[in-house]
Order: sequence, then C-alpha cells, then structure tokens
Amino acid sequence: MTEPDGAGDGWQAGVSAGFIDPVPMEEDPAELFPGDAGTLDADVRRVLVQLLRRRFLLAEKNPAQWRTLLENQQIIESRMHDMFVRLMVDHDRGIAYKQQVRSVELDVPILLKDDSYSRAETLVLVHLRTVFQRERGTGETSARVDIEELEQTVLTYFEPRDGNLARRQQEVRNAVQRLVTEGLLAEESTGRYRITPMVEVVLSTEKLAELKQWLREQNEAAA
Repeated sequence: MTEPDGAGDGWQAGVSAGFIDPVPMEEDPAELFPGDAGTLDADVRRVLVQLLRRRFLLAEKNPAQWRTLLENQQIIESRMHDMFVRLMVDHDRGIAYKQQVRSVELDVPILLKDDSYSRAETLVLVHLRTVFQRERGTGETSARVDIEELEQTVLTYFEPRDGNLARRQQEVRNAVQRLVTEGLLAEESTGRYRITPMVEVVLSTEKLAELKQWLREQNEAAA
C-alpha cells in the first residue's frame, strides 16, 4: 500500500516528541546505578559503608572520609539509626565507630555481631592499654611497643601446658596483626608499633582495671 505523503515524516516527529533519548548514567548525578533510589552523594554513601564494614573510622588515616562524615554527620547518623545502630564520634581522638542499640522495651533486631577477642588478643590489649596510659601520664603524646616486648610480657601469662613456645609466639603475632588491621596499632617499622588512641575506646580505664584484677587472680591461682 502506498503511504500518504508526509505520513512517514509525521510518524518520525511523533517519536521525537513522545520519547526522550536515554542519558548516559555518568551524566545523571541523581542516579549512581540503574534503578538507584538512594538520595546520598557517592562520597557520603562510601563513608556510611565504611562505618558499617569496619570497626572504626580514623581521622588520621582517612582525612577525606573524616571531613565527609563531619559535614554529613546528621544524615549518616539518621541512616544508621534506621538500622538500630548508634554512631559514636570522638572528636578529640578523631575516631568514629558504631554501637548496637539494645533495649528491653523494644524488639530490636541485632545487626552487629560481637567479635570477641581471643585470650592472646586480650592479653596484648591489656599491655597496650597499660603502656598507653603510662606514657600519657608522663606527658608523652604517643606510645610505642616492640614485638619482642609484647611477646615477653604476654607469654608470662601462659602456663607451660598451654603448648610449645613457637605456637604461643605465633598466637601473639596473630593477635598483633588483628589489632593492626583494626587500627589499634600502626606499624612504623618492622616489629615496631605505635599505639593509637583507639585502645582507650576498646578498653576503658574501668575495664582495664577489671582485666588486671582478673589476671592477678589467675596468676595467684596458678602459683
């Protein structure tokens, strides 16, 4: 059938008027991926994910993310509250971390699991907190330890029947590596570590006193 004059042109005009040419995703600042219903900028989302994935966010280690957190603290805090998680920001120490909301009046689903420390990790923590407290008490702005010092101190709390020396030393070194990963220790050179202020967050003065008393009782019982 012969098409009337101008029909083809009219159909093409209808297509142009009725449809919008797709815009590349990178040119649309409101959508970061197909179907994105989020409202936060990409940098703010990254900080939120970082807070949920890791135990701490350090101003010293992540200055750009720390600035983003402070500039958007209210909205980030609101998003975390939606998940029954508190945002804790220690401005003096430059540390941000999260806490699971727990309530006897409200049925709260638990999102954050408690990753308890092993015996070796706890012993290393006690020594680090003690050294940090001692150095700060003398006016020092930082505290450092060597791996040999850590091993010698921590191994005194192990009994001979706890296994061979090499295995116990490896437990201590594994404990140190975990604390480095979590940001409580920063390796400055091979076997030399700086204790970060986060050790005060993990072990309060009261908790440190409780653990020291427990260790004293353990040693007396073993003797």
